[in-house]
Amino acid sequence: MDTNHNYFLVGLMGAGKTTVGRALARRMQLTFVDSDQEIEARTGVRIATIFDLEGESGFRTREEDVIAELVKRQGIVLATGGGAILSVKTREQLRQHGTVIYLRACTEDLWHRTRHDRARPLLQTADPKSRLQRLYEHRDPLYRETAHIVIDTAHQSVQKLVTQLETEIDRHKTHENLDR
Repeated sequence: MDTNHNYFLVGLMGAGKTTVGRALARRMQLTFVDSDQEIEARTGVRIATIFDLEGESGFRTREEDVIAELVKRQGIVLATGGGAILSVKTREQLRQHGTVIYLRACTEDLWHRTRHDRARPLLQTADPKSRLQRLYEHRDPLYRETAHIVIDTAHQSVQKLVTQLETEIDRHKTHENLDR
């Protein structure tokens, strides 16, 4: 366990960043932080309200600022919002300050996990499933570019994912040490 190292989870909504992040933090005895929850705590309103009042660009500015602050902490597992990687600055900061883990899931799984959730502003459209597919197509390359580790979350329990993550983290650390 490395209490000075950070792990940052990226991926689309419904990929399991918060659930897996909490479990990983518990297993590694680190502090768990969710950037969306942090934004809500600081503003006193839900993410959907920020989208309504400030639009997506206003929210993204807030998100970039909060993540820039959070990545400077030590010993955290951070679940980022699904669109956090849209910011070049955020992608760079995530890579510089910790190990970035992309929790990847296919669109069908993501749709199954999010279809009844009314708190997701980007899915409040006439055809949310198509919107999710377009988000995936646009963001998947950015997640891959940013991530040190890519884990497929399909049909796995949280405990199995965390165990697999620990193995991949150890492999990544070994590879990092060999490169030095």
